[in-house]
Amino acid sequence: MKIIEHSYSADLSWVESFAKQFGGKVEGNFIIVPEEYQTGTRYFIDCGEGIIAYYLNVTYKKNIHLIQKNSTNDFVGFYYNLTDGEASVTGENFVYEVGRWQYNLAVIDGTLESTYKVKSGSSTYALCIFIKKSNIEAYAKKNNITFQNIDKIVDPSKNTIIRFDRMSSESFHLLNDLRKLKVGGPIFDLNLIGTVHMLISNYLKKIASNRIIIQTVNQSDLANIIKIQMYLIENIQNHFPSIKFMASQANMSESKFKNLFKKITGNTPSSFFMDNKLLLAKELLEKKQLTITQISDQLNFTNNSYFASKFKFHFGMSPKAFIKQL
Repeated sequence: MKIIEHSYSADLSWVESFAKQFGGKVEGNFIIVPEEYQTGTRYFIDCGEGIIAYYLNVTYKKNIHLIQKNSTNDFVGFYYNLTDGEASVTGENFVYEVGRWQYNLAVIDGTLESTYKVKSGSSTYALCIFIKKSNIEAYAKKNNITFQNIDKIVDPSKNTIIRFDRMSSESFHLLNDLRKLKVGGPIFDLNLIGTVHMLISNYLKKIASNRIIIQTVNQSDLANIIKIQMYLIENIQNHFPSIKFMASQANMSESKFKNLFKKITGNTPSSFFMDNKLLLAKELLEKKQLTITQISDQLNFTNNSYFASKFKFHFGMSPKAFIKQL
């Protein structure tokens, strides 16, 4: 396994050091990595307004372990990750699977360390966006996005910006359109910068429409919340556990647990559990191996009617209509 210890930032000071860690080099806007580690493209560009874009479309030939320890905490990283294969964010007491079919958008404050592991044979298509916290307020105003307490949100002494999420279908299509273009040159650069601004604007609009929990988060609390997320996903076929039980497992009070869970996932624990239960139900329907009743029973819904109403509310159609559409 190749271990790379590196940092990112909302300027280009990290690029040269990052390339050298791989035994590679920088040519123009490309980071050239030896083919013993990967094939494909790594590309970066300064988008202006305190924003850096880092574009990856690579296939790994060796297991890679990336340890991110930032030298500055004045930025936020948006990590759109459509990996096909095995990739994870890891830390003390947790492993968090990421990629195209997992949680494929992470928004991580520069104050936090993160560790990314990807296995040989995996293909990563990702766009990382680094934006200075001091520029977020001006960026929001320029794009007519209204935030309450924006000064507190971007103040590292009062708040840690952290979210593990699924990208919207619009973001997914923006990234897919970008992927069709030849990397490098003025046409690609123009499209890349345009995509970056649309992704940032879309995400800020999304989070501005909800109450933002202003709270600092340390590595231990983050690990405990992710541990509970994984517990819920691993037990998705069972009944929803109590808040008291989950808070105890996370070594937190119930109020702190609920606040941090909502801050990091964007959902309450019960909504997170139900959303993932319904996604599994949809996958099972697509396989056409079980009946609606069997799926309802397997996932411990109270009855078929309750399952159908939840499914319709989430996906806009009943399980029967979904099967017909298939």
